[in-house]
Amino acid sequence: MSFRDDTDDGRDPRKPFLHTGSWYRMGSGQSGMLGSSQAIRESSISVLGCVLIVALGPLQFGYTSGFSSPTQDAITEDLGLTVSQFSLFGSLSNVGAMVGAIASGQIAEYIGRKGSLVIASIPNIIGWLAIAFAQDTSFLYLGRVLTGFGVGIISFTVPVYVAEIAPQNLRGSLGTVYQLSITIGIMVAYLLGIFVQWRVLAILGVLPCTILIPGLFFIPESPRWLAKMGLTEDFETSLQVLRGFDTDISLEVNEIKRSVASTSRRTMIRFAELKQRRYWFPLMVGIVLLLLQQLCGINGVIFYSTSIFESAGIKSSSVATFGIGAVQVITTVLATWLMDKAGRRLLLIVSSSGVTLCLLIVAVAFFLKDSVSSDSSLYGILGIISVVGVVGMVFTFCLGMGPIPWIIMSEILPINIKGLAGSVATLGNWFFCWIITMTINFLLEWSSGGTFTIYMVFSAFTVAFVTLLVPETKGRTLEEIQFSFR
Repeated sequence: MSFRDDTDDGRDPRKPFLHTGSWYRMGSGQSGMLGSSQAIRESSISVLGCVLIVALGPLQFGYTSGFSSPTQDAITEDLGLTVSQFSLFGSLSNVGAMVGAIASGQIAEYIGRKGSLVIASIPNIIGWLAIAFAQDTSFLYLGRVLTGFGVGIISFTVPVYVAEIAPQNLRGSLGTVYQLSITIGIMVAYLLGIFVQWRVLAILGVLPCTILIPGLFFIPESPRWLAKMGLTEDFETSLQVLRGFDTDISLEVNEIKRSVASTSRRTMIRFAELKQRRYWFPLMVGIVLLLLQQLCGINGVIFYSTSIFESAGIKSSSVATFGIGAVQVITTVLATWLMDKAGRRLLLIVSSSGVTLCLLIVAVAFFLKDSVSSDSSLYGILGIISVVGVVGMVFTFCLGMGPIPWIIMSEILPINIKGLAGSVATLGNWFFCWIITMTINFLLEWSSGGTFTIYMVFSAFTVAFVTLLVPETKGRTLEEIQFSFR
């Protein structure tokens, strides 16, 4: 019986929103005619090219996250906002992201990973233009919600697409490109925020998605999604271009066929089926990891780092904020190199332990600052210690807690519940991100030391959770990972 017969459920297979294209179809049959395009046909280069194109999505994600920090004073002054109004503005991207997260899984399942990214790009572009030309809070808030909606879809779709196209020996390293792009986006927003006016900064925000849309026409759709939809010819063609036309893909094709044939093409499963370990365990790990990623307070630090440094007594807070962005990029590059060497689980334990220690240092420094005179030399030293602690927190977070939860979520969720379960996990992540960014300004006014103590407790819980329950996925195919939960 053919693969199409094995997976057919009586419906016509869905067609991808963006076809996989013809530029590589010609090459599969006439490779001699494409000698000048040999670089494109190399396995690692073709996969890397696809990853670099979709990385424009998380670049937009990072730019959105970093926008509020360097612009807080200027927007507040120009539009006459209160602290609570700007806090609402900063957090509304998370509200939009929650809506996008709810829709992301079903959109990605119904029209494909590439089509999902097109859907995400359009509200992002409109949202940035609304912010750039806002004269009052209505357009400002609307623009922030729209950019958040697009980011919510991106945050689910890009990790899943990368995991589904990457060979197993490169999946960890390529997966960290998602987090690397986010950190680059944050750093760019911080850097440009020092030199350009906030409206210009908003206009520049349209560039990543404006470039992403045409770029998607030049890369193949996820072969695993095509296989799930019963599009056998497109599935094998897509996988061939990703692995190179000179590569024998028969073994990987058969693995994917067996995996898809053993699952239903239904996007919904019965609730009773979630009691099976193959479903509840990966779903629990994916959701909890993404929640704990936010509960250490990282997005509060990223969104309002300028205010945090000012409260620590640092005069050049904008420059220090840019330094935070640079540390993120450097550390994520290091994580990219370590991911497929040290493994996901070990890096998560090291990262969460480091975040816990740094948060403890920051909390103690702020508590001591409240008890000494602002004119004393100790006050200045404690300010420096708190900044070092924040930088250390960002460094250790980016080493593992930043990229790895998204990678693990995209690796361990079974393909027949990936859309629904991924949406739930992404929604939870953005909901807690909204809570953190909405409350951090008020918590810092209450007690800076108390705020970082709360985050430290959640970070310590992360260490225990990873140590006891998170599985290692390094060096295993997605099919092998899923079979291990049966």
